[in-house]
Amino acid sequence: MPLTSGECVKASVEERVAILTIDHRPVNALNRQTLQELGSVVEQLSTEASVKSVVITGAGSLAFVAGADIKEVSQLGSSQEARDMSVLGQTVFLKLQRLRKPVIAAINGVCLGGGLELAMACHLRISGDRARFGQPEVNLGIIPGWGGTQRLPRLIGKTKAIEWILTGDMYTAQEAYRLGLVNQVVPQDQVLKVAKDFARKIAAKGAVTISQSLWAIEEGLELPLEQGLTKEAEAFHRVSESEDSREGVKAFLEKRQPKFKDQ
Repeated sequence: MPLTSGECVKASVEERVAILTIDHRPVNALNRQTLQELGSVVEQLSTEASVKSVVITGAGSLAFVAGADIKEVSQLGSSQEARDMSVLGQTVFLKLQRLRKPVIAAINGVCLGGGLELAMACHLRISGDRARFGQPEVNLGIIPGWGGTQRLPRLIGKTKAIEWILTGDMYTAQEAYRLGLVNQVVPQDQVLKVAKDFARKIAAKGAVTISQSLWAIEEGLELPLEQGLTKEAEAFHRVSESEDSREGVKAFLEKRQPKFKDQ
């Protein structure tokens, strides 16, 4: 089944990899429509067996996503509307994070505010060498509202996250890599290619294994170690019952490449 493209989120599939492109020029700012379209395609991906991994990028060469649509933010008429906008973004990004297929952010330009919050909800991040990162909301008299205050400390540590959020400064791709925010920094014109290659490499593995690995990591991350190990044992049990598990072990013993069937 082909994925549904919207006006602001274009979707396609290449070799079992879904490519989602945020296309809200000139800087791919996130407004309600973009968030809703992204949420819809993520829901579709959750049940689309033909897709095994996902790449998210921004249209053009200027921005991955430069942040929220500030014009729309300025038109929020009440505190309840502001809360609703925050909850909308949080809900969509949580769906993305909980997707049991790896999601790779191909960061091909500036990645600020809501754009950084979107990238942090992805499982992996590939950055161009000229990309810039930051949570500049404080400069507008607001705070990150789509997960920035929660995910950034988990990814780069509390002290650095406080610095980023309270100064509103921009940081280089190299600094983001040093702090562990991104997995790789590559030449700017190679970002999408590298992200697709990464996604195809993962897509070649068994879907059951990938899904259960992500489940164990996400479920156990905020738990005490002993409880997290219990989650890992549950996932290991489910994987061990799969046809792919038997095929993988058999292929290893027979010194050949496994032929996974995602079962």
